[in-house]
Amino acid sequence: MMKKNVAKVDSLIRIMGGILIAYLFYNDYIPGTLGILLMTISAVLVLTGFMGWCPLYSLLGFRTSKTKK
Repeated sequence: MMKKNVAKVDSLIRIMGGILIAYLFYNDYIPGTLGILLMTISAVLVLTGFMGWCPLYSLLGFRTSKTKK
């Protein structure tokens, strides 16, 4: 089971960043291949923000959420 490793503030920043990238892409501020690459990153940011779990954080042993003891 995946334990939450992303805090609420971190989740909010990820979601807002993902939405901002999507907005810039759809309004042609970020065109072409770079735009597609950033949209992929945007999707990952939004997904991890809503899930509260980041696989990269797990691999690195990093967490922004507080653990319950």
